[in-house]
Amino acid sequence: MTLDRFYPIVPDADWVERLLAWGARLIQLRIKDCPEPALRTEIEQARDACAAAGAQLVVNDHWQLALDAGCDFVHLGQEDFVGADIAALRRAGMRIGISTHDHAELDRALAKAPDYVALGPIYPTQLKQMPWAPQGLARIAEWKRLVGARPLVAIGGLTVARAELCLVAGADCVAVVGDIVRHPDPSRQADAWLAATRL
Repeated sequence: MTLDRFYPIVPDADWVERLLAWGARLIQLRIKDCPEPALRTEIEQARDACAAAGAQLVVNDHWQLALDAGCDFVHLGQEDFVGADIAALRRAGMRIGISTHDHAELDRALAKAPDYVALGPIYPTQLKQMPWAPQGLARIAEWKRLVGARPLVAIGGLTVARAELCLVAGADCVAVVGDIVRHPDPSRQADAWLAATRL
């Protein structure tokens, strides 16, 4: 399996549509603190937009809603995949990405045979408090050796320049959260990310 190297993570379906228009082909929808009916609507809107654009949607955490909506890719944090029905997801043909932050988490993730492994935070991040120290570039090379052929996603505190370093260090894909959606000119910033990741 291969992933597009540019992996924006966005907070709603409108942002999914914007990123698609700017050229993204792999997008994660990560919505927190949203009532379930509205969340279903957001997932369905994002699913339809990605299908129309020939792009891949990844739904963060809400695996049951993603399954109900006929999505085909979910991303699960460590606390989320413990309670997820992995067998049901696999029966439905869904692909699964899993977050990791240390060796114990990596071992648990690999035992589930994920379609990709994410490592983070690579750099300090302001988006949320992290109990883990920044992983750094050396950890990317180590993780890539451990995950083998499956894609490795680097995430956390990435800028365009940092993303390029992550790719050189061995990441197959670089995830961006704040550097686009919080940028004063998000379209131009998305262009910069695309230029850096599609060499």
